[in-house]
Amino acid sequence: MTGPGGIPLPGNRWDLLDGRAPAEPPNVTVVIAHYEQPRQLAVTLAALRSGTHPAARLQIIVTDDGSAVPPAVPHGVELVRQRDEGFRLAAARNRGAAHARGDVIVFLDADTVPEPDFISEIVRLPALAPDVVAVGRRRHADLAGVGPSADIRLVAERRMLPEPGWLSDAYLGSRNLLDADDRSYRFVIGAAVACSRRFFEEVGGFDESFDSYGGEDWEWAYRAWLAGAVLAHVPTAVAWHDGPDASVREESRATKNAEALRLADRIPVPGSRPRGIRSTAADIVVIAPDAASEAASFVSVDSAVAAVPGSEEAVLADVLAGTGRFDRVRIRIELLRPVRVSGSGLADLVERVASEGLGQVVAVTSDETPVLRVVSVRAERRHRRWGRDDLFPDAVESAPGVAALPDEVDVEGYLGGWW
Repeated sequence: MTGPGGIPLPGNRWDLLDGRAPAEPPNVTVVIAHYEQPRQLAVTLAALRSGTHPAARLQIIVTDDGSAVPPAVPHGVELVRQRDEGFRLAAARNRGAAHARGDVIVFLDADTVPEPDFISEIVRLPALAPDVVAVGRRRHADLAGVGPSADIRLVAERRMLPEPGWLSDAYLGSRNLLDADDRSYRFVIGAAVACSRRFFEEVGGFDESFDSYGGEDWEWAYRAWLAGAVLAHVPTAVAWHDGPDASVREESRATKNAEALRLADRIPVPGSRPRGIRSTAADIVVIAPDAASEAASFVSVDSAVAAVPGSEEAVLADVLAGTGRFDRVRIRIELLRPVRVSGSGLADLVERVASEGLGQVVAVTSDETPVLRVVSVRAERRHRRWGRDDLFPDAVESAPGVAALPDEVDVEGYLGGWW
C-alpha cells in the first residue's frame, strides 16, 4: 500500500484534525456481526437507517455466523452467511468486509445500537487520514423488549448500566488515545470501530483462528498499531450495547485465562507476552553486522541479545518479509559494525524508541561513528506507506556500553568471562 490519499499524520497526532471534516461525506460500509439476535438486529438496523449519514453513501452488510434461521433484513441491506462451526466472529467480520464497497468500514455487533450521529462521528478521522483506527464510545443499557421504533437515546438513558471503569479511565488517562502506546490495543473495541478499507486490507483482517469469545479485536488492533495505525477514541460516536460489559458479567476464570493465553501467543509486547517462555512471535530482533567474521558476528549478536530482554537474533531478509515468526516485530536492532554490548545502554535506547514514539535512534561512538540503529517498525511502515521520512522524529545518541570490537576476537574468553 503506497501513496494513499488523505492526510499523513505525525506520530499519533489525530488532534491535528480537530475542527476539520471531509469535503463530502465518505462512502461507508457498516459490517454488523450477528448470531441468533433477530430482535436486537432489527433495532440496530433501524437506528442505522435513521442516522444522519447520507443513506446514498451507506452500505449495510449483516454477516451471520450460522444462525439456525437466516435473519430477516430490510430491502437494501445485504446479508452474507457462514456455516455454524462454532464461535467464528473473526471470520464473520472478514466475510462481511470482503463485500465492502465503502472507503471506510465500520464494524458493529447486532446487539450494539448506534445513536443517530454515530456513523458521521466515527468515520470523520479515517475519512481524512486513512491511517486512523477510530473506536467509538460503547455505552451499556438494558434494552430488553425495545423495538425498532424506539428513540434509542431516550430509552437507553433511562435504562443505562455502568460503563466499564477500566476503559473510561484508559480513555481519560490517554486523552482519548492521543497518548497511545504499544499496549493501547486493549482499548480498541471491535463492536464499535472504524478504519479505511484500504488500511484494513493492508493489516490483513481479523485472525480467523480465534474460535471462542474474546481477543480477536485486540489482536487485530495490535497488528494495526504495528502497521502504523493512528489510534483515536471518539467519545461523540456513541453506540449502546444491550446488556452489561463483559467485565461485570459472571465469567469463569478459565474463560478469561483462555483469552489471555491466546493473546500471549500472538501479542509479544511486554505486559502481554509470556515472562519466561518464548512466544510464538518475535518482538525485538537483532540483525548481525555485514562483513563481520563469524566470531565477531557471534559476539556482536549474542551480547546485544543478552543486553535487551525479549530480543532474539534474526536475518534481515526474514524480518523484512514479515512472515512466520516475524510477522509482528516491533523493534529492529541493526548492528552496523562488530560491537560488544554490556550494561543497560542499548535496552534504554530500545525503551526510548517505544516510549517517546521515535522513528529510530542511531547510536554512535565518541568519534561520531555509527555502530547500531534501533528502528521502530511501526514508524517505518507509516513512512513507507506515504513515501515520507518525517512523520516520526529520529535521534542520534551516544552508545553507553557499546564498544567496537577489536580485530582479534576471543570467543572462548567472551563466553568464559575473562575477555
